[in-house]
Amino acid sequence: MTEKLPLVTSGELLIEEFLKPLGITKYRLAKEIHVPAGRIGGIISGKRAISVNTDLRLCRFFGTTDGYWLRVQANFDSALLGESLKDDLATIIPWQGRERLPGSPLTT
Repeated sequence: MTEKLPLVTSGELLIEEFLKPLGITKYRLAKEIHVPAGRIGGIISGKRAISVNTDLRLCRFFGTTDGYWLRVQANFDSALLGESLKDDLATIIPWQGRERLPGSPLTT
């Protein structure tokens, strides 16, 4: 059986893989990217999601590709929500391979 890795928030990634190794404080990062310190604190504490605005600033500062932080956020959100919707999603029949009625405008 395959074990799932624990979910990592964008804030955990930010502090553990970027700020700590580089010796940068939350306050210093906020000043460098011109955002309120509370925004960075909220992201790290998991109380705030990464916005497009913050993504572009973080990407510029750390030299990552635009959208990097948004993808981290989206992956976390998708995994979290996917788990809570697991039973409901299992009842949805994918369109691909579904039997279609003759004469249906979407018949391939």
